[in-house]
Amino acid sequence: MSAVESSTVPTSSAGAVTSAGTAPPAGATSTETGDSASAPPRIAPTAPTAPKKHAPRLRALDGLRLIAALMVAAYHYGGRDGEVSAAWGTSPQLQFPTLHTWFAYGCLGVQIFFVISGFVICMSGWGRSLRSFFASRVSRLMPAYWAAIVIVTAVFALPVVAYHAVSPSDALLNLTLMQQPLGADRVLGVCWTLWAEVRFYALFALCVVLPGATRRRVILFCASWTLAAAIAQAAREPLLDLILMPEYAPFFIGGIGLYLVHRDRRDAYAWGIVLVSWLIGQHYAVAELWHAPDPRFFSDRSATGIILVVTLGFAAVAAVALGRLDRANWPWLTVAGALTYPFYLVHEHLGWVAIKAYHQGLGLPSYVTAPLTVVTMLTLARLLNRLVEDRLTPRLRSALSKPR
Repeated sequence: MSAVESSTVPTSSAGAVTSAGTAPPAGATSTETGDSASAPPRIAPTAPTAPKKHAPRLRALDGLRLIAALMVAAYHYGGRDGEVSAAWGTSPQLQFPTLHTWFAYGCLGVQIFFVISGFVICMSGWGRSLRSFFASRVSRLMPAYWAAIVIVTAVFALPVVAYHAVSPSDALLNLTLMQQPLGADRVLGVCWTLWAEVRFYALFALCVVLPGATRRRVILFCASWTLAAAIAQAAREPLLDLILMPEYAPFFIGGIGLYLVHRDRRDAYAWGIVLVSWLIGQHYAVAELWHAPDPRFFSDRSATGIILVVTLGFAAVAAVALGRLDRANWPWLTVAGALTYPFYLVHEHLGWVAIKAYHQGLGLPSYVTAPLTVVTMLTLARLLNRLVEDRLTPRLRSALSKPR
């Protein structure tokens, strides 16, 4: 996942931004997983006068994150075959004769997550030290992730659960988030997206946060990554693919460009980054997710449908960046944003268990089982947020932020 963010950022006044080459004052905080992000207050360029008041929280971004997570859940519950078919007892095609075609597009929620992640991570890293950035990322990703690993492993080990747990050695390795590059079995099917996020964090930290974020440096980073990713794709070199992630880079880069747009909506370079990223991103999405109609495949996504979903994802984040959704300032969206990351972690594998219990165990129809499973996973996410994230995240961040 996961680019699940909630944030408060400085709004542009008539497009005014900090001049190129000058980083805003330190103090911004952010979350890849649901904490609020207060961007640094703007300071007049002529003198260190009192900071301006904070801009409103971008609660619409919280709502967008939850929508993306629900898209992925719809895909995992009714938009694909595989293990979920054992939970339903039959293929989801039979459970959702019409809706399964729409649910198949839900996998594109991941690409929307990546766009949001680019937006918020750029904001988060602006004016921050490398230590602070590292502490923020680790403290937000890992507590809920560790809890999800333990819970899913324990549930799958129960004799009444038909799914098999990974080996004890692989389960322990999963706690490091390094299971995918090391070739171990994954406890969480969705953790592949976290591996992509971690690589993005590393690139952004080394190229932008470490030397200090400026508009010019961020633009250079976006341009360089876009070109390098294209070269990596042409070279077909596995190491370059691993580092540069050609198929996901345009979504992260597009989100960064949209944050620059948020700082100054008249920034032609920022809009250029967004446009090029969208053009490349839709290409990769179609290349990976489209195939000619074939009865042997579950999905039947059209190229037009894929392009449309990617476009809507970019457009939704752009609407947030431009302030078009500032009226969506309802407090409950903050709660929704806080639930997104833990929900994303547990919804797939534990969702299979819930679906089987509700549908085959209690005999509930599919149109009741699916939403009830979502509510169950959201309830579990709320418990993880309150009992794990709220308690461990501040402590871990404090411990990692202390200078030695």
